[in-house]
Amino acid sequence: MALNTLKQDSMMMIEGLLFGCFLTCVCANGVADVVLSCALVEEGVGMGGMGGGALFTRTPATLVLRDVAVAPDESLETLTPFVPPSIPDPDAILLEAKVSSPEIPNVDVLLHADCNEQEVMCEISRYSPQGSQESIDPAYFMVSLNVEGVEFSTSLILQTLTVEKDQSTLIQNKLGLPLSQSGTLLTEVIFVVFSHIKSVSAPLRGDVLLNCGFKQQEIPLAQEVGIEWRLQHRGKGRKVLDMKTRVDDAEGNTVVRAERRGSSINVTKVVGEGDVSVTLSKLKVLDEGTYICTVSIGLFHAQQVIQLHVIQPPQVSLSEEKLVLNTKSRQTLSCHCAKYYPLDAQMEWSSLSPTDTEPTVFPDQGSLSSHRQHGDGTYSLSSHLTVPSSISPGTKITCRVSHPALEAPLSISLVVESSPTDSYWWVLGFLVVTVLFFYQVMR
Repeated sequence: MALNTLKQDSMMMIEGLLFGCFLTCVCANGVADVVLSCALVEEGVGMGGMGGGALFTRTPATLVLRDVAVAPDESLETLTPFVPPSIPDPDAILLEAKVSSPEIPNVDVLLHADCNEQEVMCEISRYSPQGSQESIDPAYFMVSLNVEGVEFSTSLILQTLTVEKDQSTLIQNKLGLPLSQSGTLLTEVIFVVFSHIKSVSAPLRGDVLLNCGFKQQEIPLAQEVGIEWRLQHRGKGRKVLDMKTRVDDAEGNTVVRAERRGSSINVTKVVGEGDVSVTLSKLKVLDEGTYICTVSIGLFHAQQVIQLHVIQPPQVSLSEEKLVLNTKSRQTLSCHCAKYYPLDAQMEWSSLSPTDTEPTVFPDQGSLSSHRQHGDGTYSLSSHLTVPSSISPGTKITCRVSHPALEAPLSISLVVESSPTDSYWWVLGFLVVTVLFFYQVMR
């Protein structure tokens, strides 16, 4: 991330902030300002006659989120004040937005993301409301925010505020919009679509809740709310569920169409809480993929993307319940790893003799069968180990299986037993020695 290049004096101010903790300014009423380094993303010129698609340009920009609520136990010493440039720069892209209404859920994670070495991904792009002509006043922007390693993902729609123009009013060179006296582009948040999860794993044939929600400014009660959930996987897409309702009527004017059997949405929560989360029941392997939650209100719409991973731990078994040592012929022991998903499974053989303290991994890990796929999309795999003839009775042989659906590797073992013939001669020899011992004692 990099801040926009400002004129020399303002550049010195920005550079000073970069060496502090995350850029914030605490106000007396328990709120703070968060300063984010962003990129203004614009569609560029295509590759002309080369037949290529459109290119995208990325211009450094800065976003200031005003009035972020600060927790009562927040240490104010760790927060660095933000001061606008002393000399406004018409080349700088510096957006300023209040977040108090509507609020951005969990926005406080941005306060110390930089100090926690969590990268904040911030992209800004021009936004055109549905069915409207692009105009200068007001103008709209879409902002996408993500924090690395944190379940925070948000899309904002910003609307520019009216600036009283006079002869001293500066116009931002790239955007053609009037700047405030401090050189910022004044905006307000009018629509938020967010998710508390970026990726979720759920068991095969289980249920999962995909979280998505929205917040907006006060709007006319007649506004229609549209929700659509789509699944994208391996280049193919399909609709999961869509819903249309009105803010003033969650029952009579609501239409829900579930394209995927077993998908559902809580209509009451949609209107009452802005919660458009979808529940998927009886998951199949085909349900895995990228889910896109799109919320539309009036002329505005925004999305969130959630990755769903379907998992199923393997069933592990050995071909033999016990293994009797046979020194005259080779013996094969098989480990079966069955009905798992996804495909990534690893198998390892080891042995632990009665005289060893640590198990020894077999250098020859046996032969693997081909992956077998079942009708439900799960896989099975087998590993076959040729038991060394030199192995001693009492040795424990273990098959160890690793798989993403397992919190820890799963092991299954058996102990090598002596053959009946060997046992017979061992017992007979022991008895002979015992008899001879007592014979000598009694003489």
